[in-house]
Amino acid sequence: MPHAASPLTRRGLLAAGGALGLVAALTACGGDKKGGDTASDAEKSGPWQFKDDRGQTAKTKSAPKNIVAFSGMAAALHDFGVEVKGVFGPTYVEDKAKGTKTPDVQAGDLDINKVKVLGNVWGEFNVEAYAALNPEVLITDMWVKDQLWYVPDESKDKILKLAPSVALWASDATMPKVLQRHVDLAESLGADVKSKKTTDAKAAFEKAAARLRAAAKAKPEIKVLIGSASAELFYVSTPVRPTDTLYFKELGVNFVTPTKLDEQGFFEGLSWENVDKYKADIIMMDNRSSALQPEALKSKPTWAKLPAVKAGQVIPRVTEPIYSYEKCTPILEELAKAIENAKKVA
Repeated sequence: MPHAASPLTRRGLLAAGGALGLVAALTACGGDKKGGDTASDAEKSGPWQFKDDRGQTAKTKSAPKNIVAFSGMAAALHDFGVEVKGVFGPTYVEDKAKGTKTPDVQAGDLDINKVKVLGNVWGEFNVEAYAALNPEVLITDMWVKDQLWYVPDESKDKILKLAPSVALWASDATMPKVLQRHVDLAESLGADVKSKKTTDAKAAFEKAAARLRAAAKAKPEIKVLIGSASAELFYVSTPVRPTDTLYFKELGVNFVTPTKLDEQGFFEGLSWENVDKYKADIIMMDNRSSALQPEALKSKPTWAKLPAVKAGQVIPRVTEPIYSYEKCTPILEELAKAIENAKKVA
């Protein structure tokens, strides 16, 4: 899983906000009629069900309307035409001096003023506020089997009693497959996934993938490193677990593969003195608000000496993609452009 919010690395869990109020638990009921994963079932207001990537089937009496989701998941559903009532996870960046809030990169095109934010950082989840939304389903990502992303361990039992949950893979499956799972989920919730908007977006995604494949084939010598920075460590991620880089590798991109991974096999942490352990021509840097950005790394001499940095061949990496075609297409295009324009420097 991405290091910046990993409970097994440098971040501990924070206490969930508040104790559970006197709210009756919602029960999942499928009825006698067979539930479906199609928009037509939702339109008929019949029983709803969806089998997630844990192999668990969430069921409700009708297609859920009171949806609560991880911010990135909510942003993906929004792009498919499904709106949520509440979100948790990185949603806004606050400028306390100016008294303003702007959408976090993981919030995509969500209107952050129209959703109830139950928690904005790792470990925060206001259970009382969640209960007050009368949630019908909770939807999030899954980086490790059966672990619900941004649902705190301390309060997950209370949270999961209130509504059925759905978790979709954010690792160990290639990006097109993960996108299709989001399409399936959105369709089950009533989205028109055969609309011109969606079909055009899918076509653009496939065109971008073809461009990246061609770029990688034309310059197989260009080596790409997947990085993320904290004050103490520089993290080098493996390309074979996250859905995006797994797909880019399938398309032919030549990635650096770290040799001493963390216990769950996602990344290697390097001290800043050893940041040059792996040679790379392009560095993709974690763009999340929880990670230090290249501008903040200028004071680190070892960073400034890296060949890719000196050559200006550092690009943002969308570490936690928003799984809609609209949001994934620019990711492919940016990497393709970087490889097309890259010089061999390492």
